[in-house]
Amino acid sequence: MSPISRMLRFRVSSPVLSGLIWSAIWLAAGALFLSLMLTGSALRESELLPWVFGIHGLASLAGGFVSARRSGRKGWYFGMLNGILYTALILLTSFLATDAAWTVRVPIMLAVAAAAGAVGGMLGVNTGTAGISGTGKRIPRR
Repeated sequence: MSPISRMLRFRVSSPVLSGLIWSAIWLAAGALFLSLMLTGSALRESELLPWVFGIHGLASLAGGFVSARRSGRKGWYFGMLNGILYTALILLTSFLATDAAWTVRVPIMLAVAAAAGAVGGMLGVNTGTAGISGTGKRIPRR
């Protein structure tokens, strides 16, 4: 391995931070998808609300999956925490960028992101390479 590639490689040790990074990646992919949908179809901006909630839910699900897989325990907790923090970051960004108002859509998005993150966390915690026994000690999977 060359020294340059060794220096450029980094690993995020926090499971929640790595989940938030993956949520941002999926959000960017979803925004690109919605842009292409607006450009190439008869879809109007006024009809985007279900698509937007779906993209946020998918991004939160992916982030919850990654954060719970990295933690190896408490999947629903790490996934839901990822969904709540993801929503807080999205709301902070939208408030600072466009001075977005607090409407009924905010708690709906929080519920969608938290539930999708929890489901992603439950799925992600079971895909790790090691499990946890009833005593809390790590045991290898067979």
